[in-house]
Amino acid sequence: MQKQKHTSQRSSRQEAATTAIPDKLYFRIGEVARLCKVQSYVLRFWESEFPQLKPNKSGTGQRLYRRRDVEMALQVKHLLHEEGYTIAGARQFLLSEARDARKENRSQPDLPLKTASKERDTDKNRQRLQRLRMELNDLLEMLSASRPAGRRERTKKQSPPNLFGE
Repeated sequence: MQKQKHTSQRSSRQEAATTAIPDKLYFRIGEVARLCKVQSYVLRFWESEFPQLKPNKSGTGQRLYRRRDVEMALQVKHLLHEEGYTIAGARQFLLSEARDARKENRSQPDLPLKTASKERDTDKNRQRLQRLRMELNDLLEMLSASRPAGRRERTKKQSPPNLFGE
């Protein structure tokens, strides 16, 4: 089963590679139908059956397929027409393929440089906060020193509030 899965993936990707997809940002449904050699209503049906196939819609409601949508449509066609999958089987195959790809991406360990740079950033942020705290304390002293004489006597009795918990 595993061997067949990999050959299906390879051959469906080869199908997408052998079909010449023009270098465009968006494709209309008629263009995608011609590339896939299916009717437009088939593509609309596939959209309802395969959550991975979600073209954007323009302001007028026209479907605008991206290159990856066209590749997905070609892969769906290959699975259904050449490999003989049912709709449910093809959906499961594509979902498991996406799950496997996510697992492969997660299995990579973090680079040691990333964690070292995070620690360095934390130290820099701590130093910046300490510098900012000192500057704010200096400003507080300057403001309390520039108060009128009547107020200065009252503040001598009460110490200025400690804003930074030191």
